[in-house]
This record gives sequence, structure tokens and C-alpha cells, in this order.
Amino acid sequence: EKSQDCMYLQYCKVCQSYKAPRSHHCRKCNRCVMKMDHHCPWINNCCGYQNHASFTLFLLLAPLGCIHASFIFVMTMYTQLYNRISFGWSSVKIDMSATKRDPRPIIPFGLSAFAASLFALGLALGTTIAVGMLFIIQMKVILTNKTSIESWIEEKAKDRIQYYQTGETFIFPYDMGSKWKNFKQVFTWSGIPEGDGLDWPVRDGCHQYSLTIEQLKQKADKRVRSVRYRAVEDYSGVCCPVTKGVKTFFTTPCTEEPRIALSKGDLILATRGLKHWMYGEKILDSAADGGIRERGWFPRKCVEKCQYDSETDQPVDGEKKNR
Repeated sequence: EKSQDCMYLQYCKVCQSYKAPRSHHCRKCNRCVMKMDHHCPWINNCCGYQNHASFTLFLLLAPLGCIHASFIFVMTMYTQLYNRISFGWSSVKIDMSATKRDPRPIIPFGLSAFAASLFALGLALGTTIAVGMLFIIQMKVILTNKTSIESWIEEKAKDRIQYYQTGETFIFPYDMGSKWKNFKQVFTWSGIPEGDGLDWPVRDGCHQYSLTIEQLKQKADKRVRSVRYRAVEDYSGVCCPVTKGVKTFFTTPCTEEPRIALSKGDLILATRGLKHWMYGEKILDSAADGGIRERGWFPRKCVEKCQYDSETDQPVDGEKKNR
């Protein structure tokens, strides 16, 4: 509503509009999502403002259902094996033949049924542990009125302040100071989340754009810290390249983030990396300053560091730390 507020907001080049506070663009959904937490492949949708409570309840009910199923599997195997096990002096024998028994089972419990029940029990217990851990993680961020992305932004804010020794203090603006108040921001009796997804209650000393201002600072810092590389080998963009070495093949990043194809001579601004992989933005020939860039992972052996910095054409090692 106020045009002067645009200076505090991030601009989405894909959606061609400003991002609301706490919103992020999802590459899979191809849209900006209000209060985005993450994109979940299991529900084929983003977890955000509208469905954060429903997704968290799913993470609670799925382990409870698996615990119920595990109890059924254990009791089934116990009751069916009770009269089939015979203990000898030196061995234990199990009779898995589907003979008539009293009472006669509705479904004959043979060797295949035992193997299927044991396999299903393993899946149920594995799902209980894995999804249960996700539920605990989600509840931790909900009780501080954050999302997974905002927790990461807060960590990067601390690193930025420590790196530049600015002396400023970043206060997360949406933490109400009470776990119960934070809980009610997501879970309501009606099932409809609080607010409209655009304006949020903030704590004292903060305002609506405290988080977005910090995000803009981090993006500016990211541009400063980025290092310019030039591609010296072609790369097709496959997930596990066979021709780039055994170590590169087996250490491919375990992430949903894309890979970018490289041609010899391409320029890339690298922002982070692993031992054998790097992540960055490829500067397209048709893009001007601030234009469209392709982002993704690429093998480290396919590029070499440029002598001059991409932004100022100054030696990279000279003034990075000072800036």
C-alpha cells in the first residue's frame, strides 16, 4: 500500500512482484509461498501459511498409525508362533507349516506371511522414527514462531554480524516471547491460521520489515563473498557424472537443488561449495547486471578461479575481507 516500503522488500524476478514478509519462491511450485517452511515431496506441495498446522498434524498422526500397525504385527506374529515353537536341549525349532490348528486362523500363517509381517514391521518402525524426528523438529520451530527457512536466516545473520564485527544485534521479530502464544499462531480451534499471511504481529523493538531488511543485507553480503569462476570443461548437468572422476561421482550433493549445465568459457559466481562440488549462479551472456541467472551445483574440477572479482574487476583476495 505504501510505495516507500518497496525498499524493504525483496523482488521476485520469476513472479514479477514483491515478496511479502516471510514469503519465499518455490522452484518446484513455481510461485511465491506465504510463510514458506519447505517443499515436501510426500504431499507434493509446499508447507506454508495455509497448511503448516495440517502438515504438523500429519507428522504426528503418521507415527501414531505406524505404532498401532507395529503392535498389530507383533501380536500377530506372537499368537501365530506361540504354538509353533518347540525348545530342545540344543536348538529351537519353528513349525511354519500351514496345518489345521484350533482355532483355525482366517488367513493361513505360513512362511510368506511371516516374512511379509516382519518386513512390514520394519517399515512401520522405521517410519515411526523418521517421521517422529521430523515432528520434533517442526514443533521446535513452531514454538519459536519460526519456519525452517527462518531458522537458517537467523543463523546466517549471526554469522554475518560476527564476520564483519558490526556490533549490531539481530532480534527475530515474530517470536512472541511465549511458547503458548507462538503455538496459537499456527494451531487454532477453527483450523484457520491466524492473520492473512501478509501482516504479522511483531515483538517490541521490531517492525514488519525487520526480517526482510536482514535478508537484503545477507543477499548483498552473498554478492560480496561470491567468487568468480570460469568453466574449463563441459558439464551436461547430470546428477552423478561418470566422466568427472570417481570421487565426484560418489560425493554428489544429496539435495533437491538442481545441477546446471556448463560449457567451456561460461562464467559462474560461486557462493558455497563442497570438496568436489560447488554451488553458484551462471551468468548468462544475454543477462545484464542483475539479470536472470541459472543456479545450481556443478563439479569443482570443471571450473577454475578467475583472476579478477566479478563485481569490481579487482583482485579477489585483496579486499574481500575488508568489505
